[in-house]
Amino acid sequence: MQPTLAATIAQTFIIAYQECTDPLEQCLNQEGLSCQVLRQVHRPEYKNYASSYLCFLNHFESWILAAQRTKPTLMVEADFVPVIGMGNLPSPLDPERSDAGLAWLYTCAAQLYSVSAKGYAIGFSTAAVAYMVTPIAAQHLLNFAQEIIAQTNPTQYTTWDSEIEGFLRRQGFSCYVPFRNYGEHGGKPNPEHKKAGLGSHRADVLFAPLAFCPLYAQKSPNPQVILWKTRLDGRLKGLLRLLLGRYLRWKILFTSSTPGQMLRFAIGRQLTLKI
Repeated sequence: MQPTLAATIAQTFIIAYQECTDPLEQCLNQEGLSCQVLRQVHRPEYKNYASSYLCFLNHFESWILAAQRTKPTLMVEADFVPVIGMGNLPSPLDPERSDAGLAWLYTCAAQLYSVSAKGYAIGFSTAAVAYMVTPIAAQHLLNFAQEIIAQTNPTQYTTWDSEIEGFLRRQGFSCYVPFRNYGEHGGKPNPEHKKAGLGSHRADVLFAPLAFCPLYAQKSPNPQVILWKTRLDGRLKGLLRLLLGRYLRWKILFTSSTPGQMLRFAIGRQLTLKI
């Protein structure tokens, strides 16, 4: 039986700038996910930095702290909205594996690589909205951060979060994707994403209803309608990615030694009425 998320992690960090994090803090603490807000302090040299790069710097600070822990650390960005009962959900990361590196609790453009006999799924995702990382993998992410700093223009948009899985895989680590998402990206679309030709991203399928109303729906005259429309759009996009072979790619399926297990995982996660 997989251990619960709350029993697996040592600490939760909320990655924030000026956002109000009160509802998120209250929710996480109630779920047994003791949290600390890492609020970035503005510096004069940050004036022309891209917001994506500033976000990276804040995650970098969290990796420094995570590397000092003895158990995995959970990182969530300030606009993450957890599902009800998140702390009691099973950990998406296998804590018994020595090569366990990182596990996403919220996925974007996810891909499934393999599924273990115990039900843990190794794969790819981008976006750093919510993920957990082991101490040893966090130490390696400090080297990853130094590479990003050395190779990136801080004033330009960067997709550093899409490079994490490949970096850790090259270091011998496995990264995990969840059966279903533990929450939603509740923020409004990032202007930098739009300028780069990327749209907004939401969870495709959730484990349970959201614990509170996401920011993208709060100022609407009918927030519940906006929430349902957004969630339905996320579900439809997730189903389309499955049907088109983008979540579970045909080549990976046909070369897998356990294709039935992978199909059960990929299809089974969509077999829920929750949106």
